[in-house]
Amino acid sequence: MKKLGTVIQYECVTSLKPIWVFYAILFTVVLAVSVLVRIAAGSSASGVNCLEINSMVYAGILGVLGFKDDFKMLLQNGFTRKYIFLSTISLFAFVSGIMSFVDTIVGNTLYRLVDNYNSLFNGLYGDGHMFLINWFWLFFVYMLICCLLYFIILIMNKIGKTAFIFVGAAFGLIVTIALPALFRFVLPKDFTKSFFQFFIKGAGFMANGSINFAYPILFLLLFTGILSCCSYFVIRRTELRV
Repeated sequence: MKKLGTVIQYECVTSLKPIWVFYAILFTVVLAVSVLVRIAAGSSASGVNCLEINSMVYAGILGVLGFKDDFKMLLQNGFTRKYIFLSTISLFAFVSGIMSFVDTIVGNTLYRLVDNYNSLFNGLYGDGHMFLINWFWLFFVYMLICCLLYFIILIMNKIGKTAFIFVGAAFGLIVTIALPALFRFVLPKDFTKSFFQFFIKGAGFMANGSINFAYPILFLLLFTGILSCCSYFVIRRTELRV
C-alpha cells in the first residue's frame, strides 16, 4: 500500500505544473481576445464562451498521454499493472478535481461580470444553481473524458495502430450512418421516442421542465465506472510496446 501511495503522489505532484501552465496560456489568450474584441466592437463582451471546452481537450490529452510513458516507466520499476491502473485513475481524479474547481469559479465569475458570457454548465442548465452541483458535474465530465481517451489508447496499444484505424473507421460508420438509419427506418417510433427521452432525462431535464442533477451525475459516474473497469481488463493483458 505504501508503494501505491508513492506512485499516486508522484503522478499527482508531477501533474501540477502542466495544469498551471495550461491555465496561464488559456487566460492570457482569453484576455488578449477580450481586449481586441472590446477595442474593435466597443463592448464589454468577452469574445469567448464555454472555456470548459478547453479543459475537456486538456483532459482528453491527459487520458492519452497518461498511458504510454508512465506505463513504461512504472512497469520497468517493478510496479504491477493494478498499481499502475489505480495511480492513473487517481491522477485523473486529482486533475479533474482541480480543473473543475477552477473552471467553476472562473465560469461563474465571468458569467456575472462579463456581458454575453456563458459557461458550459450555465449554458446548458441556466444560472442560480449551487456551486457544488456545478463542480460535481464538471468533475465527472472531465473524469469521463479522461477515462474514455485512456480506454481508447489502451485498445490502440493492444490491437495495433493499423487494426485500430479500421475498427475506428467501422465504428464511425456505424455511429454516423447505420444507427441513424436504424432509428429512422427500422425501429418503431415509440421505441425511438422513448430512447431519446431516456437520455434527455439522463441529462437531467425532466418532462415537467425541472432539472434533476442526480441523473446526469449518476449517468456520468456509471459510464466512468464502466470505462474504468474495461480499461483495467485491458491493461491487465497489455504488453509494453516500444
